[in-house]
Amino acid sequence: MTLRIYGNRKLKTLPGEDTRPTTGRVREALFNFWSERVAGCRWLDLCCGYGTMGAEALAREAQWVVGVEQSAPVRRIALENWAQIAPGRFAIYQGTLPELLGAIARREPAFDLVYLDPPYQSGLYLPILAQLQQTNLIHLDSSVACEHRRRHPPGPAPGWEQYDQRDYGTNALSFYRLVDTRESIVD
Repeated sequence: MTLRIYGNRKLKTLPGEDTRPTTGRVREALFNFWSERVAGCRWLDLCCGYGTMGAEALAREAQWVVGVEQSAPVRRIALENWAQIAPGRFAIYQGTLPELLGAIARREPAFDLVYLDPPYQSGLYLPILAQLQQTNLIHLDSSVACEHRRRHPPGPAPGWEQYDQRDYGTNALSFYRLVDTRESIVD
């Protein structure tokens, strides 16, 4: 399979792997939705697979992109894909989620945009959102996009507000931000 991203760049994949690349329609919709926020952002790509979404963020001038991938062979392909677009502006950690997030939080400053696309039936959405909330990987202005089956949204997630959902056939993107629990000062 050949994947193409912004600027008609080709990305590598492995034959027969069980990864499910994000469709071009969903990818385009996400980057249109976040269009004003990508350039200069810090992007976290959870369950990055071959790195299609992170590669797209790099091609659209994200400042720094971090990915997480469980499979060593798939991670190697993602590293190659990202290196052809923006050498030196990324890191990809190998391991399982949500366990790996604590280690990443000790090494990385907060991210502005987070893309979460685990295997749909994995049950990882809520544990990962909970772990993101408990670490310094995000800030109050961060936004998290979860790709999921349209009829099976990840939430409700305690401490998070779902502020949008976009449907694309059988798939959907749900957008979350932290609930601001700071008290407002009234004069």
